[in-house]
Amino acid sequence: MATAVSGAGAGTGADWRRALGQALAEPRAEAPDVAFLFASSHFRDSYPELVGEAASAVAPGVLMGCSGQAVIGTGREFEGEPALTLMTLSLPGAHLKTFHIEQGHLHDNPTARQWHSFTGLPPDDVNAWVVFADPFTFDTDMLIASLAGAYPGVPLVGGMASAFGGGRGTELFLGDTVHRSGAILLALGGAWSVRAVVSQGAAPIGSPWTITDVDRNLVRAIGGRPPLEVLVETMHGLSPEMQARAARNLLVGLAIDEYRESHGPGDFLIRNLMGADQKSGIIAIGEAPRVGQTLQFQVRDAAAADAQLREMIAQAQAELAGEEPAGALLCSCNGRGVGLFGEPDHDARAVERGFGRLPVAGFFCNGEIGPVGGKNFVHGFTASIAFFVPAAGAAGESARG
Repeated sequence: MATAVSGAGAGTGADWRRALGQALAEPRAEAPDVAFLFASSHFRDSYPELVGEAASAVAPGVLMGCSGQAVIGTGREFEGEPALTLMTLSLPGAHLKTFHIEQGHLHDNPTARQWHSFTGLPPDDVNAWVVFADPFTFDTDMLIASLAGAYPGVPLVGGMASAFGGGRGTELFLGDTVHRSGAILLALGGAWSVRAVVSQGAAPIGSPWTITDVDRNLVRAIGGRPPLEVLVETMHGLSPEMQARAARNLLVGLAIDEYRESHGPGDFLIRNLMGADQKSGIIAIGEAPRVGQTLQFQVRDAAAADAQLREMIAQAQAELAGEEPAGALLCSCNGRGVGLFGEPDHDARAVERGFGRLPVAGFFCNGEIGPVGGKNFVHGFTASIAFFVPAAGAAGESARG
C-alpha cells in the first residue's frame, strides 16, 4: 500500500476569502481522497460561497465538515475569533461513501437490512463511520443506536455542529453543498480505518458498586444500599481538597463491561448526576442503566480531564507501535477549551505532544460521538479523537467485536 499524504491548514480574520487562502497556503495533499472543513459561525452568511470555493480549490473525492462555535487545527484551538480549518487526506486503497439524511429516515426505526439496502454497504465493507449532525433538527442518539445495530463493532466518530454564542443555527458541509438540518455520514472502508480515543475527562472516587435496583434512569439501590447514602459515605472518605473538587463536579460512571476484573479510565460511560431524593436515597442519572451493571461515582474537572487525555493518547501511541496516522479528527466539547482548562489549545496540544505535527482538524461540539468499551455513544464534556490509520493497524476502541 502506498504511503498516505496529508496536510492541514488554518486561517483567521473576518474575510473568509483571506482565511481560506491562508489555509490553502499550507502544505496539503494533492487531489486528496477526503477533505475536512470546519468554519466558525462568524462566516455563516458566506458558507455557500466558502464551501463551494474550498471544494473547487482542493478537488477532493469527498469534502465534509460543519459549523463550529470554534474550530481546531494542528496544535491550535481558535476560540472567540473568526477562523476555519482544512485537513486533506490522501488514503490509498480507501473506500469512501457519503450520505445526507434527515430525521424522517429514522422515523420507522430502520432495521439492519434496511440500512444495508439504503447505503449499499454490507457490514464487512465498513471499517468506521464519521458523523456530523445538527443538534436541533436531528436525534443523534437514535442514529448512533440504529447505525451501530446495523454495523456491529464498527466505531462511529464525530460530533454535533455548533454555533458561536450557543446559537441554534448550525450547518453541515458535504461536497459543495451546505445543509441546515439532518446529519451527514462518511463510511470508511477498504485499506483504512480509525483508532478512536474518547476522553471523558473524569476520575473515579470511592469504590465500584453493583446496581441492585433500578427503574429507568432512577437508581434505587447499589450493593443493596440507597445510592445517596453510599455517595455521602464516599465524600466523607475523601481528602478535603478532593471533597471540594467533587462537590462542584459530581458524576457517575457506568461500566460498559461489568465482568472485567478492574476498570480503567476508558471503561466507564460518564453521565450526569441529575438529582437525589433525600428521603429515599434514590438518585437520578442521565442514562438508563441495568441491574448488575457496575457504577462508580466520578469527579470531572480540569485536572482529571488533563490526566485522562494524556493517558489515553499515550495508550493509543503505544498500541500503534510507530504506525503514524495520516491525520486526526478532533471533536471537543464546547465546555472544554479555555473555560475548563484556563489556557488555550489544551486538547490540540495534547495530540501534538503525543504525535508531533500530525495534521489535525476539528471543532468545538454540541455533543461528541465516539466508542467507549467497544460501544458507540453521544457524550458531553468529552474530547473524541479519530486517528486515521491503516485498517490492519486499527486497535483498541476501533477493533470489531
